[in-house]
Amino acid sequence: METITLRVASVRELATDIFEYRLEAPDGAPLPPFTPGAHLHVTVPSGGTRQYSLSNDPEDRSAYVIAIKREADGKGGSQSFIEQTDAGDMVEVSLPRNDFELEPGQGGTVLIAGGIGITPILSMARVLRRQGAPFSFYYLSRSPELTAYREELEAGDLAEALTLHHDFGDPGQSFDLSTILAEHGDRAVYCCGPTGLLHAVRSAASHWPRGSVRFEDFGTSPAPAEEAAEAAEGDGFFVRFEGEDERFLVPEDKSILQVLQEAGRDMPSSCEAGTCGTCRMKLVEGEADHRDLVLFDDEFDDNIIICCSRAKSQEIVIADPD
Repeated sequence: METITLRVASVRELATDIFEYRLEAPDGAPLPPFTPGAHLHVTVPSGGTRQYSLSNDPEDRSAYVIAIKREADGKGGSQSFIEQTDAGDMVEVSLPRNDFELEPGQGGTVLIAGGIGITPILSMARVLRRQGAPFSFYYLSRSPELTAYREELEAGDLAEALTLHHDFGDPGQSFDLSTILAEHGDRAVYCCGPTGLLHAVRSAASHWPRGSVRFEDFGTSPAPAEEAAEAAEGDGFFVRFEGEDERFLVPEDKSILQVLQEAGRDMPSSCEAGTCGTCRMKLVEGEADHRDLVLFDDEFDDNIIICCSRAKSQEIVIADPD
């Protein structure tokens, strides 16, 4: 993965335990272009990388702007970045990559963000607003204090399209997604947030046309224990890279990702819960047993998320990520 070194130009706290980092080129040069929905892989002090969405308008190439939430139950990567990274520090990041590409619907676009999932949705909203395209913008959070960019959104040029909702941790005050998704047409839906929100939107939009609803979640919620157990069920199968003869046995108690990493293959990964899409591979041959929350049904034939999905066929063939 190609990387570049950027300088942290500024740091600010957006909400309780949510911090924004503005990353600029050391020489002030314009950064490589990106599209709304794109993310970076950021090297964190605790080791490895974490995936963070870009929230700024792609028209602004003076910086990459990311927001990071301190996750008390996480693996420590985001926490180490927050605690050990200050303005003026240098950080290593990948070039922008987009697995959540914005393709506005002919009848408009529905944007749904939950919690820290606001970051890619905010970039999309800024682009749609600048282009004059019709869209609705729903931002769901637990409370005002936990809502990143709240004051800016309520006072800015996105306020007209924005519906902001707080449930204060009470399921009885959950936002009525079914109502806004009751009718289908030629709109497109983009949703980013915790796993529970993704499940709720998928259920509410089950009647929408194929491929019209897209999801993204960068590990903002850990996979429930029962889902992790379910992902380990089933008989073993083989995985092979396109153009190679060597086959790797994937037993029932390991994921494709684990097996390939143990074999010394350099495979991209991040959340390892089937919610972020970092380990999406092109499926060349075979039938997958999809267990992720990233792919929509029109992508099932040609893609597989290897951290959690398995195979229905005895062998699957994937394209080498390199």
